[in-house]
Amino acid sequence: MAEVTNTVLFHDGRSAPRLGFGTWQVDDDTAATAVRTALATGYRSIDTAAFYGNEAGVGKGIAESGVPRDQIFVATKLWNDQHGHDISRAAFNESLEKLGMDYVDLYLIHWPVPKNDLYVEAWETLIQLRDEGVAKSIGVCNFNINHLERLLDETGVLPVVNQVELHPLFQQAALRQYHAEQDIITEAWSPLGRGQLWEHPTLVSIADKHKRSVAQVILCWHMQLGNMVIPKSVTPSRIRENFGSFDFTLDEQDIAAIAELDSPDGRQGPDPELFRLPK
Repeated sequence: MAEVTNTVLFHDGRSAPRLGFGTWQVDDDTAATAVRTALATGYRSIDTAAFYGNEAGVGKGIAESGVPRDQIFVATKLWNDQHGHDISRAAFNESLEKLGMDYVDLYLIHWPVPKNDLYVEAWETLIQLRDEGVAKSIGVCNFNINHLERLLDETGVLPVVNQVELHPLFQQAALRQYHAEQDIITEAWSPLGRGQLWEHPTLVSIADKHKRSVAQVILCWHMQLGNMVIPKSVTPSRIRENFGSFDFTLDEQDIAAIAELDSPDGRQGPDPELFRLPK
């Protein structure tokens, strides 16, 4: 495995922390405290989304943290009922207002919603926002290879990041290979498998071997694969534990053992081809 660095380099020349702090299912009131704790721990990347309903809390936590804004990588996302030209721009401006910021470091289309067939228009708007400097980098979430190829064919611009469900039970090897070929960074959401892996004997054995927690082993595995990763917790001890996943290395036997856990039925979230929930 290649040496794991603390940052990833995007194909647009910008960089981002490899390990970030996720805020999915963190309510607005709790988000400020959780974000302050994460930043005090050492995280410098915070991931939110319009759909999470916590952008105001995330922005408050960042503002109250004492960490300068230009030292924090902030990502948010465009929701499924706001694909288009004018509507996507309005949604972006609303996210900025809630965050209390005049730019974000990464703006993402949350889902392609192919049945609505508006994700290319949304992407065209993101390109404009990038060119205007208010979204420093642009990417997508939950896009399959055919969705990414369509963006390239119709706009000539590929995302710097595709944030997708990825964990030991669902490893997305073909998609990760495509990303590598196209210089797209793979970012993992639900990186710890929604709590279904804590007692898995393979992972427990590896954790015991390294005197680490199962969560730390999984996060280390992600980063050794080259992924960005955004674990979420509101518990201070777990926030700190997750951040301590850089200072050990899994060996080839560990990596091979985790590879064996992959399953075609391992997806826990929605199928990107079918998911279109508007609200």
